[in-house]
Amino acid sequence: MADRGGPVNDAEVGQCNGSAVARRDHLSCASHSTEAYVRAAAAALTMRSDTSEPDMSETLLKRHYGLTASIANLCSEVERTVEVNLPDGRRLILKTSTRPEALDSFRFQTGAIAGLQGAAGFVAPTVLRTSTGALMFEQEGVCGYLQTRIEGIPLHQAMHSPDLLFRTGRALARLDLALAQVNVLAAHRPVLWHVGCWSRLLELEQYLPRGGIADSVRAAMVGYMEFVEPQISSLVWQVTHNDPSPFNMIVTGQAVGFIDFGDGCWSPRIQDLAIAASHVVTDPTLALGGAEHLIAGYASVIPLSRLEARLLVRLMRARQSALILVNCWRSHLFPAEAQYIKKNVARAERGLSILTPLDVTSGEAAVVAAASSALP
Repeated sequence: MADRGGPVNDAEVGQCNGSAVARRDHLSCASHSTEAYVRAAAAALTMRSDTSEPDMSETLLKRHYGLTASIANLCSEVERTVEVNLPDGRRLILKTSTRPEALDSFRFQTGAIAGLQGAAGFVAPTVLRTSTGALMFEQEGVCGYLQTRIEGIPLHQAMHSPDLLFRTGRALARLDLALAQVNVLAAHRPVLWHVGCWSRLLELEQYLPRGGIADSVRAAMVGYMEFVEPQISSLVWQVTHNDPSPFNMIVTGQAVGFIDFGDGCWSPRIQDLAIAASHVVTDPTLALGGAEHLIAGYASVIPLSRLEARLLVRLMRARQSALILVNCWRSHLFPAEAQYIKKNVARAERGLSILTPLDVTSGEAAVVAAASSALP
């Protein structure tokens, strides 16, 4: 990837922290597309999953938590994730990694999850402290943490009724309100899904399948760079989940739950809505493909600003395109895992085809109409 500037320095990172960040500091956060940042972010996704390493889960569980349990491996693209089944019937999730960059990722994840405890309107896991009282452990090149498991149905397996999507949007807004109060370490670590990397992702277009989808992806990313990126620093920025996909949202008997904070970072707040909404664009008879109900739920808790409404469709299209680009590239790197890596690609391609005809004016009008609609 060609160089477009020097690495983000410590002063810039310091300026990006905190809730009262000046506009120029948001701009430095938005401009992470430097060679050093993007290279580090991409490198994290070019290595094989930790599942290729010997499984030490039972030993780590006993050593750091004093627990004995049966272990079952779960699918994961980066770190090792296992289900922990305790003798008393409880089920937990243990995440571990031997990678140096996982340390910052786990610091972010545990800090964000711990900061959500006591918040209302959504469900989040609870981090279980180690025998020494720490949120995570690090010893002999292995780090990790243990959390409760949210029981329910992943959103991708549930019927997307208007009511469920509305409730999902409300829960996501409540999550963002809670995350806005979280002061968490490592929010500025390299993450390829950060919007600051998006202007560089077209360098991956060689991995796209030939045909119309490649043209739609290219148009969406160019639209992001020309229209959204110059204005993005004026949005509200905070700690975000940054990956509320249907695989990471769980329908429970209490409220919608959120898992997998591994891509979380400091980004525009509206980014969480753009990501979640982009995944539920499925109905070509509706202007926003059915995302109207999720947007309405979110806006009933956090009203959208004029700028957010104006940029939302372009952000949704850019996120769909980023997902297609990154996962087609990673499928090329790891063909044996391609089916799992590309689990969201078909949905993104369909959603992008539905949103592509919307220009700035019609997209804004559709978002405004959705945001002002009542409970379905």
